[in-house]
Amino acid sequence: MSDLNQALATKYKGNFLKEVIDNVEEGDMVQMCMQCGVCAGSCPMGPHWEHTPQKIFMMIRANKREEVLASDSMWMCTSCYNCIARCPRELPITHIMHGLATYAKRLNLVPKTQPTAKFAQLFWNNLTSKGRVNELKLGISLYFMNGFGEGVKTAMANQKLGLNMLKTKRMAINEAWGGHSVKDKSGFHAMLKKAAEIESDSIEANSK
Repeated sequence: MSDLNQALATKYKGNFLKEVIDNVEEGDMVQMCMQCGVCAGSCPMGPHWEHTPQKIFMMIRANKREEVLASDSMWMCTSCYNCIARCPRELPITHIMHGLATYAKRLNLVPKTQPTAKFAQLFWNNLTSKGRVNELKLGISLYFMNGFGEGVKTAMANQKLGLNMLKTKRMAINEAWGGHSVKDKSGFHAMLKKAAEIESDSIEANSK
C-alpha cells in the first residue's frame, strides 16, 4: 500500500463515504442516490460491469473501500450519459465514476491489466507531449500495448481501417517524425504542471 493510500485509509477509517465526498469529483452526490437502479438498467455496458454504478454507490456507503477502489468497474464507463439523462435525481453519475477512476489511479490501485486504464494513460502521454493528439503514434502504441506479437495481429486485423484513415487524412505518415503541436508548448506544459500541483496539494491536505 502506498504512503498516500495508507494515510487516507487511516484518516477515513470507517467512513469511506466521507473520503469520496472529500476527494472525488462530485463525490458529495453519492449520498443522494436512492438505489432505484435506473442507472444500472440504462447502461449499455451494464452486463459487463463487475459492479454497476448503483452497486458502487451502495458499496461506498457500506464502507467497502478496497473493493471499490480496486475494482475495474469505473473504467468501464463509456461516457454515454444515459445514466445522467435518466436518473430521477439528476445525479452526475458519469462524472462520479470517472472521478473514482482518477482517485484510484492516484492511489495506485488500478488493476494492472485493465485495458481502459492502459489506453487512458497512452492517450494522456500522447496528448500532453505536444498538446495535440498524434493519431498515428497513438494507434501504434495502442496496438502494441500488450506486446509485439499481439500488436502485429491487431495491426493486420485493422489494416483496412488504417488505410481508410490515411486516405481521409485522419492519419498522416509524417506524424511519425514529429506531428503537429500547440503554438505555446511550454505554456501548455506549465499549465498542466500547475494543475497537477493543485490536485496533489488538495489530496495531500485531505490525507492529514
